[in-house]
Amino acid sequence: MEQIPQQLQHQLVQFQQLQQQAESIVTQRMQMELQLKEVERALQEVEKLGEDAEVYKSVGTLLVRSQKGEVEKELRDKKETLELRLNTLKRQEEKVKAKLTEMQTKLQSALRSRAQQPQGG
Repeated sequence: MEQIPQQLQHQLVQFQQLQQQAESIVTQRMQMELQLKEVERALQEVEKLGEDAEVYKSVGTLLVRSQKGEVEKELRDKKETLELRLNTLKRQEEKVKAKLTEMQTKLQSALRSRAQQPQGG
């Protein structure tokens, strides 16, 4: 069997690296979605509380008493930040998947045309 040309090997390595990048982005997106759900649940619970309710927030390994309005604002800010990051990750994921599809098509075409070439010897 003939050796795969250097350029094609290089393209295969790039394709594998892009696959790993896509997996990493998907993992980050899933983690971000979980964090966002947690923040949304916490925000819903805080919104149910009366203005005079005691609220505690986690600071490292401690729970610290805080003002309801302050906690609510922090949660809203965190939610906004997470939504922005999530949207960025979704766009990155779409771009990488499109690039992967394009590369896969080119590689398959190159490998097919190579397989159809007569083997010299």
